Amino acid sequence: MNLSELEGSTYGPMPWRVAVDAVADFVEVTGDDPERWKDHAPPGFAAAALFAVAPDLLALLYEHSVIHGEQSFTWNGPLVVGELLDVSGTVTRVRERGGVHFITFDMKAGDVLTGRSLFLASGESIPGGQAEFERPEPPHGYRGELAEGQVSASRADLVRYASATRDWNPVHWDHDAAVHAGFPGVVVHGLLQAAWALREHSRRSGATPVTARFRFRNPLLPGRPVSVDVDDGGVVLSDVDIEYLTASVGVSDE
Repeated sequence: MNLSELEGSTYGPMPWRVAVDAVADFVEVTGDDPERWKDHAPPGFAAAALFAVAPDLLALLYEHSVIHGEQSFTWNGPLVVGELLDVSGTVTRVRERGGVHFITFDMKAGDVLTGRSLFLASGESIPGGQAEFERPEPPHGYRGELAEGQVSASRADLVRYASATRDWNPVHWDHDAAVHAGFPGVVVHGLLQAAWALREHSRRSGATPVTARFRFRNPLLPGRPVSVDVDDGGVVLSDVDIEYLTASVGVSDE
């Protein structure tokens, strides 16, 4: 398939409910405050809206190695628990550079949420065993040794997050698929890291975000603790000298 042919393709609309069980699971696996998020979902739950339609696009890219490079969201209102929204998506741009296709995917969920994703897809079918080295699979529940202010995810957490958001990309739960795609093992969902960033930003600022943009810098492996640093609307997830995610977050003036 010529990936440039995807430009202009649409997906949905399809009904998507802000399901109470999925929100509760999302709050638990992201370490958020269950007392705060009873009537509304955390902003990071926007990932579930995205993956109401994104899998239809990603299924067309099954022969390619796909990386989620950037993500932005704009919240025009809260995600009310129990609410039923129509979600649609459109590939608004495809450009190729150096054998990699940069695919821009716009999502809309009712009148309350919009998002823009940048997916990077290899131009050719992936050859087996791209990873430069293979990391042994850590124990399923292993999160590493956490210092104060650090977060991490176990392989079990990744499965729980995938269940809550429907982001079932196999590189997040299947070791062989991740190695085949060029990683040393399964990797943490970029939008799980985004949820950590939004949670910490809201905790420190006391404000709910209305816009956020995330750049996924390096793949994060399960069981590897990272620090979440917030400064003047910016959030960085890092470990020593490696940045995994950078984010800019905007809040309402009200």
